[in-house]
Amino acid sequence: MIEIEAVSRRYGAVLAVDRVDLQIGAGRIYGLVGHNGAGKSTLMKMMLGIVAPSAGRLRIDGRDVSGAGFRALRRTIGYLPENVALYDNLSGLETLRFFARLKSTDPAQCAPLLERVGLGAAADRSVRGYSKGMRQRLGFAQALLGAPRLLFLDEPTNGLDPVAIHGFYDTLMQLRADGATVLINSHLLAEIESRLDGLAILANGRLVAEGTVARLSAAAQLPAQAHIEVRGDHAPMVAVLAAAGFDARPDKDGSLHCAVAQARKPALLAALAGQGELLAGFALQEPTLEDIYLRHQRDAEAA
Repeated sequence: MIEIEAVSRRYGAVLAVDRVDLQIGAGRIYGLVGHNGAGKSTLMKMMLGIVAPSAGRLRIDGRDVSGAGFRALRRTIGYLPENVALYDNLSGLETLRFFARLKSTDPAQCAPLLERVGLGAAADRSVRGYSKGMRQRLGFAQALLGAPRLLFLDEPTNGLDPVAIHGFYDTLMQLRADGATVLINSHLLAEIESRLDGLAILANGRLVAEGTVARLSAAAQLPAQAHIEVRGDHAPMVAVLAAAGFDARPDKDGSLHCAVAQARKPALLAALAGQGELLAGFALQEPTLEDIYLRHQRDAEAA
């Protein structure tokens, strides 16, 4: 669906995007993550045709973004910018009908879309009285106009409460099931981790890692974190673990903690087996997307 070949974007002396190569298949929920100024929003705007690349080539669904045929294709694309600009004197329904006319789509879909994002009861209220989360939901509704085959979302859950966030991702899953491709730019790594089919990590305008969370985790070779609750004194369990080659230390919650290399997880389980008199509880936490991201950011800074 998206093909990016050696794309760069320069603003004067600043190289915002530096020779990025990336391919994103159809029917996927894909993430762009990186620090502020990493080039995520610039890359997204180039995919939309809002900003022209300084070098390289972008194709959406086989069509060059700079080509004559892209204008028609763009009507099948939805976009939610990070900061949604709305007219405060219009109601929610009037706002959505305004965007429907701009996009040449059927205005009859506007009321159902407001219901879908949880704004049905506020459809006739002035946008001036909308909260930040309500404005964000209205922005999401306009991105859904015309049943887009490709959806670009820039910090889409900004200002949403937990219930609204759950409903937002339910909608994305439905869109993916219908064959749509979704690209999300977000800083909320814990929120998106389990919902992505793949992601790209950017640093200083460059693509530093790409793939599924599982594949990036395996490649990073980050250790798992073991938390072991013991009965009574820590010393006997510390000795058991030390004999197996694990350095366990008391944590602030009173449990023992140790880092466990991925290849040594079976050895830890073997060391704990049969320690029923000492062992009160056990949890093994795998590396998170945030851990993976921070590793790549440190590597990029050191390079």
